[in-house]
Amino acid sequence: MTNIGIVYHSASGTTAQLALAARDGVHQSPGAQAQVYRIMGEDIVDGRFVNSGLLAELAALDGVIFGSPTYMGGPSAQFKAFADATGELWANRAWADKLAAGFTIGSNLSGDQLNTIAYFQTFASQHGMLWVSLDVPGGHESGVPNRLGAQGGLIAHTRETRVNEQDLATAHYLGQRMATLGAARMRSAAWAAIFSRVSSSCSARSQPGCIHPGCAAPYRRYDRR
Repeated sequence: MTNIGIVYHSASGTTAQLALAARDGVHQSPGAQAQVYRIMGEDIVDGRFVNSGLLAELAALDGVIFGSPTYMGGPSAQFKAFADATGELWANRAWADKLAAGFTIGSNLSGDQLNTIAYFQTFASQHGMLWVSLDVPGGHESGVPNRLGAQGGLIAHTRETRVNEQDLATAHYLGQRMATLGAARMRSAAWAAIFSRVSSSCSARSQPGCIHPGCAAPYRRYDRR
């Protein structure tokens, strides 16, 4: 089973709507499960994120989608407190090679929301994570809306309490894409493990023509002259 976490902060509830749409997208992928974590006020004491249990749970997941509203050209202070609390995980490479993606929302069409996505990307890179972008062209030609045309992650816009349906559809797609890629990586890892076991015990190491990965024989050929 592929396990994807969605960690977000939401003040007015609009970022929460995107998070839940992404969750539904994860569940759309067979065998995938989403764990949704909302950063709450009680998680932060004296400016520091103190929910160590949440951090421990994230270490067991296959990927994490980050979400935050854009305030003053970047993620909220609450999300930043969460990110700053992951220093020990960074030192231990606890999130290395996990998948990562992100979404944000703002009340202006620009509002520098792209800086928030860039922050998520940099944060993921600090942890050695593999970033999952939106593979959807701007517009509607692909059948999946990417209303504001951002490729690095989902950028949504609203001045209301309800998020635009097209942005919610894009969040749903982002969750599904994360789960699908996570499942593909798990399958690849499983096959690699099988080939590794086969090649380590391969009796054909000394025989020409062996095609098992890891064997020295693939480079030998029968001399049929």
